[in-house]
Amino acid sequence: MNHLKSIAVLVVLLSLSLRAQAETMVPLELELPAPAFKGTPKDMVVDPDVEPLSETPRPPMMVPAGLENVAKGKTVTSSTGTTSASIQKVVDGDKEAYDTSAYLMKKGTQWVQVDLGAPHEIFAIVVWHAHDVVKVYRDVIVQVSNDPEFKTDVITLYNNDRDNSSGLGAGTDPEYFETAEGRLIDAKGGTGRYVRSYTRGSTDSALNECVEIEVYGRPAK
Repeated sequence: MNHLKSIAVLVVLLSLSLRAQAETMVPLELELPAPAFKGTPKDMVVDPDVEPLSETPRPPMMVPAGLENVAKGKTVTSSTGTTSASIQKVVDGDKEAYDTSAYLMKKGTQWVQVDLGAPHEIFAIVVWHAHDVVKVYRDVIVQVSNDPEFKTDVITLYNNDRDNSSGLGAGTDPEYFETAEGRLIDAKGGTGRYVRSYTRGSTDSALNECVEIEVYGRPAK
């Protein structure tokens, strides 16, 4: 009996090994916009737990080969209920630090949501908020779900709302300075159709701005 169990374990391990070998991993290549600033102003006061600005480029994330930005050109909705064409700025590929590149939302906790059209295996999400000046956005929360209302089947991938001021649960991820690199989030291959990104103003303004959301994945099997 023990001999049979050992064989079964070996079969499982071999199967997992073959799957890992078949999945070729490559660096995720991102097209970044031009930087709008360099360094942090000496007179800017921020919380001590804010992630400091790095002087070196972010290391690439390894993902399965053949992924695409499955969010580009897809339908976008928001908590503001707008039907304006300006909301499609979030998936139009323009990530530059211009006022015309950003979708503007009112005060308070607001969100934008991308409908991928069908469930996808999602490996990486990149979110750009307005990065025209040095600022830190509050309550950055990124979630994935198959429910368009995000009432069930919700996976939280990033949450830096430490005090639960947005009411979605206290997070442990760091606050950070917005830069041309955006915030790269490891989605770990989870499955979902909808991607929702929250903010609650910034150190620069009580208003909310989203420039671009990219989702790197593939159709779910």
